[in-house]
Amino acid sequence: MISANPYLNFKGNAEEAFTFYRQVFGGDFVSVIRFRDFPDNSMGVAEAELDKIAHIALPLGPHNLLMATDVVSSWSRPFDRGNHCYISLEAESAGESDTLFSALSRDGTIEMPLQETEWAERYGICIDRFGVQWMVNYTGAKTFG
Repeated sequence: MISANPYLNFKGNAEEAFTFYRQVFGGDFVSVIRFRDFPDNSMGVAEAELDKIAHIALPLGPHNLLMATDVVSSWSRPFDRGNHCYISLEAESAGESDTLFSALSRDGTIEMPLQETEWAERYGICIDRFGVQWMVNYTGAKTFG
């Protein structure tokens, strides 16, 4: 596995929160992607929420990132303080992403099946049987934003 990073959800104020975190931790954002940056609104976000943060990342030292998104109204699972933190795993291969996702989701809940996205060759979200929320990502040759 390449890395494991905290991934936070916000109720529309991710940009404000990350401006604060940048003041606390220093550094520059390595990624800021808004929902409007996705071609043809592929995320299905309401017009009023297109400028919300789809993904933002701030380095925490040389090997880790603090990452986040704004939860938007079109998502089936609304923002709740109990579901605002995920652990994001970056796999070294598609095979490793399949193995990790399969193991973590066994006897748990799959929120988004492992699939190709605009930003990754393999990406999926699950909640393990203990209630821990995971994002499994294999970027591969993909580049976005």
